[in-house]
Amino acid sequence: MSLSKPVTGSLLSAPTVLYMAVFFIVPSLILFAYSFWSAASYQVVPDFVLKNYLGSLTSPLFWKVTFNAISIGLWTATITLILAIPVAYYLVYVARSQTILYLILLTWFSSYLVRIYAWRTLLGTNGVLNTVLLQLGIIDHPVGAFLFSSFAVTITLVHIYLPFCILLVVASLSEIKRDLIDAARDLGTSSIGAFCKVIAPNAANGLIGAFMLTFILVAGDYVTPQMLGGSSGQTTGLLIADQFRKTGNWPLGAAQAFLMFLVSLAIYFALLTAGRMSGLVVHRPRKKKEA
Repeated sequence: MSLSKPVTGSLLSAPTVLYMAVFFIVPSLILFAYSFWSAASYQVVPDFVLKNYLGSLTSPLFWKVTFNAISIGLWTATITLILAIPVAYYLVYVARSQTILYLILLTWFSSYLVRIYAWRTLLGTNGVLNTVLLQLGIIDHPVGAFLFSSFAVTITLVHIYLPFCILLVVASLSEIKRDLIDAARDLGTSSIGAFCKVIAPNAANGLIGAFMLTFILVAGDYVTPQMLGGSSGQTTGLLIADQFRKTGNWPLGAAQAFLMFLVSLAIYFALLTAGRMSGLVVHRPRKKKEA
């Protein structure tokens, strides 16, 4: 007895759906319920209040760190995507071996903290960057602004998430046949024109997905801002982590997490709307199934 395709698909996806429901959806719903509770003396009181959301929305500190998180996230995602596109193009359409891709993946074998400490060594007052600038005579004394700043956080996160973004862009470009690009070039289009008219429209959803996934990971990161951000590089992720770890105010931390989630959704829909208005993202209606 053979099973129909919908039944087979449901059975195959059931373990993943169950896993996501148990370990993601249910905890998220619990955290959402926590956001309406209150905390007193490190104890969570199960009541229904809006002060966590109202307090966050009227807090200058929350908006300051949220703006920092959005700024660092947008800059990091933009720079990462710009750097990832030419590398992914080379890997998909030019290179005949996967050696470069394997070398990129090797960077993930190094520890997250090791990479952060490496950038602290490079950007410190006695680090490599200041030493080189001093020897070249560009500066007279070490620049302390390189470290413990938004710049340090951004450049470190670009290094950390660039391999991840490259893989996403490679997967997106792999679906576009080389013949389409060659046809555009034969019709007189330049390399940039072929990218804008052929690659970008067909890979727009994948590129936006790579941008947003990088942005979400960066905006929610709290380890790098804690170690490299200083007072000017704090983000919402660090503020939320402090609510759970230091102050014990889980309801407030949960409310701020969901507010950041709404901010990320707003940025995604704004980016998608801008892409559709510019014609870069084309809405393709689903094909109706034949009877």
